[in-house]
Amino acid sequence: MLMYNIPIMKKLIEKAKNCHDLNREELIALLYNDDIDEDLFAAADEVRKQYVGDEIHLRALIEFSNFCKNNCCYCGLRRDNKNIQRYRIDENTLFALAKHASENMGLKTIVLQSGEDMFFDTDKLCSIIRRIKTLDVALTLSIGEKTLDEYKAYKQAGADRFLLRIETTDKDLYALHDPGMSWENRAQCIRNLGIAGLEIGSGVLVGLPEQKVESFADDILFFKQVQADMIGIGPFIPHPDTPLKDAKGGTLKMALKVMALTRLILPDINIPATTAMETLAPNGQVKALQAGANVIMPNVTLTQYRKHYELYPGKSATNYTPDKSLKEVKDKIAAIGRKVSSGYGYHKRR
Repeated sequence: MLMYNIPIMKKLIEKAKNCHDLNREELIALLYNDDIDEDLFAAADEVRKQYVGDEIHLRALIEFSNFCKNNCCYCGLRRDNKNIQRYRIDENTLFALAKHASENMGLKTIVLQSGEDMFFDTDKLCSIIRRIKTLDVALTLSIGEKTLDEYKAYKQAGADRFLLRIETTDKDLYALHDPGMSWENRAQCIRNLGIAGLEIGSGVLVGLPEQKVESFADDILFFKQVQADMIGIGPFIPHPDTPLKDAKGGTLKMALKVMALTRLILPDINIPATTAMETLAPNGQVKALQAGANVIMPNVTLTQYRKHYELYPGKSATNYTPDKSLKEVKDKIAAIGRKVSSGYGYHKRR
């Protein structure tokens, strides 16, 4: 790995800001160097302002099922976690939540998120999609690995976007922490989203055990390769009911660095300030918004369900009502002089 001095590192940041292109070695050098973080974050914020403006897109997150067939070692929803109270939200309640988010809270995007719950087959999901789309909203799904035909069916029913995190581009690490799953299939599913005509959302965890800084550079290059429309980056926070309960976990600083470099390389995409960042630090989302992020997803799931959708412990705003969650988010936005978008937040490639 090349070790650059600060003037050269600053030139690399300028190159990324102006050309939106760094090679793997250059990305690694910036990730390792902690002396230029503020310059990196400022550059990402400048590029964010230039390409996607000051508006922040708010997306209503509804966590509609915490059942999952998978057994990922880092996730509190994992199949073998017997300490979790499982739930599913029925279609009528889902529609009512989406309607409240749209008509009463003024939110233009609904995000339906769940574990990989086989109860919600294609017919059920398409029925839900068609009904929610009558509300004149953009619709994002985050429900795991599906076939290309299923992705096409969701698109035909009205879905606009799909979020499927790659989690890590380190195949050995993926095999270790995602038992019974295939990295190659995961990557193909992400590519299939684009084939199906859906906006591609992906992302990674930062700070998994044995994860190397070099792999974050590979992650960013992967985002570029698949032509992602949205990327969510969150620090890994160990859950007590998982095999990684005693792991150290990730840091906000490294998560912000990966996020900022992603903004510089993919200047016009949507990047959320993730809830995990806020959980790790009280001002984590604000820091993210000032380092390249332009999306926040206020949680509009009913409190009685939200406390059981525990991907990681200490999840921020767990006890807030949907309306209070929105107020908290708007207060953060106002405090840094930004404004809430009135649009649907589609990726406008430039």
